[in-house]
Amino acid sequence: MKHLIAIALLLPHLILGQYSITGRFSPPEDYKVVLLYKSNPTVSKYINSAEIQKDGSFKFELDSTVTRGIYKIVYAVPQEDYNFDVIYSGKEDIELTFNPETGVSFLKSFENKLLSSYANSMSRITQSIGEYYRKGSKDTTALRAIFKIQRETQDSFEKAAKGTIALDLIKANKPYIPKTYVDLKAYLNLLKTHYFDAIDFSNKTLQSSSLMEAKMLNYVFGMTASTEDETKAYIENTDALWRAMASASLEVKRILLVDLWQQMVDLNKEEVANYIGESYLMDIAVSLNDQRLLNGLIVFKDTSLGNEAPDFSFNVTKEGKTGNRNLSELKGYKNYIIVFWNSNCSHCLDEIPKLHDFYKTFQKDSVKIIAIALEDDNSRWEDLIVDYPEFINIYGKGKWENTIAKRYGVRSTPTYYVLDKDKRIVSKPEHFDALEEWFTTD
Repeated sequence: MKHLIAIALLLPHLILGQYSITGRFSPPEDYKVVLLYKSNPTVSKYINSAEIQKDGSFKFELDSTVTRGIYKIVYAVPQEDYNFDVIYSGKEDIELTFNPETGVSFLKSFENKLLSSYANSMSRITQSIGEYYRKGSKDTTALRAIFKIQRETQDSFEKAAKGTIALDLIKANKPYIPKTYVDLKAYLNLLKTHYFDAIDFSNKTLQSSSLMEAKMLNYVFGMTASTEDETKAYIENTDALWRAMASASLEVKRILLVDLWQQMVDLNKEEVANYIGESYLMDIAVSLNDQRLLNGLIVFKDTSLGNEAPDFSFNVTKEGKTGNRNLSELKGYKNYIIVFWNSNCSHCLDEIPKLHDFYKTFQKDSVKIIAIALEDDNSRWEDLIVDYPEFINIYGKGKWENTIAKRYGVRSTPTYYVLDKDKRIVSKPEHFDALEEWFTTD
């Protein structure tokens, strides 16, 4: 009975205080809070949050419910951009430092330090290979020696990581290593051909880490020659990626390809983004019954450069009479500017007057502006549009849920579209200055 009582008294302490993740962020004034998530192949589970102290320090207490695996520490928003991976073995404390310039460094934790050491060691060897080729050396023995060191380094780290989570990551990072001398062109071709050889896209550890995403982006964007047609190269690399991840689930393919699609969208590579959507993501969205993704892909395609702008109707009041018109029915203008704005948006209240002044510089009947205010309440909008009688002013009831806004994929205000005389989209300026530049640059 005494032993049972002792165990009962000790149990809460075992549950509440097993191990911890501690660290220090610098500069400390740039950070307020950090979040801890358990990474899983398709979704991350929130674990806890910790305040950043004045000296930049933080601490996560990990009880027995926190199991071994890959975790993410999030330090800013958007969360998907500002985070880093941490391996938790369930057997040790973790201590780290983080600086946005130098990244994360691990002071305590066998697995994390081992993985960092591996990355640094292989990076130095890669630099040696690059230096060899840059110098144009003809010493084939020296290159074979470097390849031998690279092979031995890979093997030694795999042996050291045996039985750890880090092993999967180290094995997946294994580069292609020639067994004999090869010239630069052949070496680069071999690296590209064998790039995905070591990556098991069905591996749960890899799916939970950021490795697959990093490898994907490095391949698609990095494995292109400067002389290649960029769009064609990105498409070919995407096709190779698709073939390589055949063993992955649809959910994992969706995550990776959505990320790649978004990268292309952000870089204004619309042709590549639409290729990814039409060739792969739309079918995945249908299979997974992901209507939100499917609609997003369709809206982006419909509002890509060169496409005819989605039509919509609006009311026009003339000489005291109100009638219904469609965008497609407007005629007689060289260009049309569609601007989505909001009467409570500070950027809009700065840019809409500039747009109005800019409009006055055009020749008569050269440009028509359709200003769609995405509003929840029209009281302020009615007062403001008095200053812009030359615009076609449309009250966009429902704000983000407004039908026109959804057809154009509007997620922020102001959002601009420039159309030609045939209502085809010719520019999508991100702000007024870009709009002005488009019209004033030959």
